[in-house]
Amino acid sequence: MSEDGGNRTVEIDEERLERVIEAVALASTGAFEEATARFGAVQQDSFGVIEEALRVFLMELKAAKEQSEQAVAELRGAKVELEQKLETIEKQQAAISELSAPIIDVWDDVLTLPLVGLIDTKRAVEMTDKLLHRIVKERAKWVLIDLTGVSVVDSMTADHLIKLAKAVQLIGCRCILTGIGPEIAQTLVALNVSLGDLRPMRSLRQGLKFCISMRRVGADKGR
Repeated sequence: MSEDGGNRTVEIDEERLERVIEAVALASTGAFEEATARFGAVQQDSFGVIEEALRVFLMELKAAKEQSEQAVAELRGAKVELEQKLETIEKQQAAISELSAPIIDVWDDVLTLPLVGLIDTKRAVEMTDKLLHRIVKERAKWVLIDLTGVSVVDSMTADHLIKLAKAVQLIGCRCILTGIGPEIAQTLVALNVSLGDLRPMRSLRQGLKFCISMRRVGADKGR
C-alpha cells in the first residue's frame, strides 16, 4: 500500500482479483454456493473489506432468490389446488343441474321433466336446450312438465314455463303441465297467466294416463 497526495493505493494480488471476478460470474448464473466459496479466508486489508461485503451481498442475494423460488412454488401449488377445486365445483354444478331437471322416458313417445326449486333464466335456458335435444333424439310426441317439486311460481317462472312449452310445440311435440297444486293455481290466476295450449293437470299420474289414452286413440284412427 502507498500514499500519493493523500490518496491511498492498494496493491491487489491478481489471484484475489480473479477470485472476485469468478465469484461474480458464478453468481450471475445462480451458483451462489460456489461463488461464496471462492472467497475463502478474507484478509484484513482494504480489499478484504470489499471481498467480505461482496460475499455478504451474494449470501443475501442467494437467500432472496430461495425465498422468491419458494413463493413461486407456493403460488403454483395454490394455482393447481384452485384449478382442482374449480374443476370439482364445475362437476358438482353439472351434477346438480342434471339432478334438478332430469328428463325421464316414462312411456313410448312420452317424456317427463320434473322440476324442483327456483327456475331462473340460466336454468330455464339450460332446461329448454336439453329438453329440445332429447325430444328430437327420442322422437317424443308428449312432454309432461311436472311442478310437484316447485313450491313458488312467480311471473318470471310462469314466463319461463310458457316459453319452454312454445319451444316444445315448435318442434311438433305437445306439452302438458302437471303437479299444479292449489297455491300454484291461485298464483297463476292472480298473475293472469295464460297457459295457452298447455293442458294443466293435477298430477303426473293423470297426465301420463291422458297421454296413453291419446296414443291409443291415435293408434285406433291409424287402423
